[in-house]
Amino acid sequence: MEKNITVILGDGIGPEVTEQSIKILNAIGEQFGHKFNYDYQLMGAIAIDETGNPLPDATIESCLKSDAVLFGAIGHPKYDNDPTAKVRPEQGLLKIRKSLQLYANIRPINTYPALQHLSPLKQERLDGADFIIFRELTGGIYFGEKKINEEKTLASDLCEYSREEIERIAHLAFHFAQKPERRQKLTLVDKANVLETSRLWRKVVQEIAPQYPDVKVDYMFVDNASMQIIVNPKQFDVVLTENMFGDIISDEASVLSGSLGLLPSASVGTGTVLFEPIHGSYPQAAGKDIANPIGSILSAAMMLEYFGMNEEAALVLNAVAWTLSHGFVTQDIDAQNNYGTSVIGELIKDFVEQKLPVDINKKYMELGKSTII
Repeated sequence: MEKNITVILGDGIGPEVTEQSIKILNAIGEQFGHKFNYDYQLMGAIAIDETGNPLPDATIESCLKSDAVLFGAIGHPKYDNDPTAKVRPEQGLLKIRKSLQLYANIRPINTYPALQHLSPLKQERLDGADFIIFRELTGGIYFGEKKINEEKTLASDLCEYSREEIERIAHLAFHFAQKPERRQKLTLVDKANVLETSRLWRKVVQEIAPQYPDVKVDYMFVDNASMQIIVNPKQFDVVLTENMFGDIISDEASVLSGSLGLLPSASVGTGTVLFEPIHGSYPQAAGKDIANPIGSILSAAMMLEYFGMNEEAALVLNAVAWTLSHGFVTQDIDAQNNYGTSVIGELIKDFVEQKLPVDINKKYMELGKSTII
């Protein structure tokens, strides 16, 4: 099988974590006889520096022609610390979602037994926690009309949703909840006691629910949901919510896994699908070989599943689990005993290529490589 992939390295740690995903994809290609063609394009602060545009037309054109997009991260302190900047990296992210008609961000929340000590939650609350968040991407307050008066003393952001925007992601979430590996439960997270948009969400989901009689549906206000994710995360299976709520609760849920650097995501819609780790550009770590590449590698595994390469994706998941269970982790997970971004990438690649011995003595590992001396 041959696939064309647009690669957007982006800013900060984006290039170095995405480089590890490319290693894994190439190893998968060698092992299973696939060919992955990469077209590297600009987006974010680096695109502004080189072209003046956070999302150049060439990048959009490449994405539209490709089979999938592998994305790193965007953002830079010089824009974060300048509220007056009219051109910002994040504008590129919003624009690419519109250009590719990406209306749903899918974020799996998994836990790993070897990392449960990193979570602020007790083990008994973590055991069995496994849910997935469906966040609407193209509507809501992020895309609504924005106003500020001349004196810069009064500002507003319009939160707006249409029935069609809600229906399309709701059907996607219901279909996913029906999968054999899920528990046939869907939770709508909203603020229907206060917001008209949330009341519309609840009305539409209630009307759609009878089409999926095998899926149990419940409804939860976002403030309660934020608490329940910490108090009892095992109750959730498929979580459906609007744009801003999804942004917030998915980052909150990352503490269950132990690190934001572990979590992947897929943004899907009517066009090309985009895969990315949920972490930001983390500019403080850029170029230091300390960033966690697993979120990016698991995003690549989601891409393989999207391509129908289920055996290949399972192999990558097994490689990641093996790496974590054997204590091969980056600085965000263990501040004392850790390995570099490139070492983790090489280890996972070697597992995919079946090059690793059964037992590894860590003290014999060559710095910067997974080669066993």
